[in-house]
This record gives sequence, C-alpha cells and structure tokens, in this order.
Amino acid sequence: MNKQIFGAQMSLRCCGTTGPATADGPCWQLYVAMTGLVSEWPTYTWPPTAEIPTLGERAWALADLGFALAEGVEWEWTEHEGPDYHPHPARVLLLCSAKVRPLEGGAA
Repeated sequence: MNKQIFGAQMSLRCCGTTGPATADGPCWQLYVAMTGLVSEWPTYTWPPTAEIPTLGERAWALADLGFALAEGVEWEWTEHEGPDYHPHPARVLLLCSAKVRPLEGGAA
C-alpha cells in the first residue's frame, strides 16, 4: 500500500478558480497540494453554486483525482477573512481540509 499522505483543501471560490476550469460565479473547488507548480496540482471544480458539496460528493471528487481520505481522517473546517486584494469587502471564508492518500493505481 502507498504510504504517501497529501493535504487536500476545498474552498468556495468567489472570484474565479485557480484552474484548470473557469466558472461564471461562486463555486467550490477541491485541490490536492503536492510538490511542483500549483497549476499542476490535481483540482476538481464543481459547477457554480454556494451549496457545500456533501461528503459523498467530496469522496467522488477525490476518487476522480486518484485519492481517498487517509485512514481515520475526517474533513476539518476552519474560517478566515478573505484576502485584502479581493475587489469586495472582507468576509469570512470557509476552508475544508483533510489528509488524503493516493488510490492504488491512482493518478498520484
């Protein structure tokens, strides 16, 4: 079994996405942080909506990227204020993160 552990993060993108897809409004985006360029990290973008993806939808998106939650791990939520460079007033942002592992024969 592959023992590599990576960090996955999911956030509501209010001002566009980090890639590879673009969106016409707020959308949730999940990515797996790895070595190399951010633009090359495995990324899944849901269609525009403010509704939080369910646990099942997150599991499906991770599997689509070649990952699964690490053993015994649950998603953790944190909040922070948006960055100063956004063109709208600062607001509280929700971030969801978890440790993930590559699936056997997965993309990682």
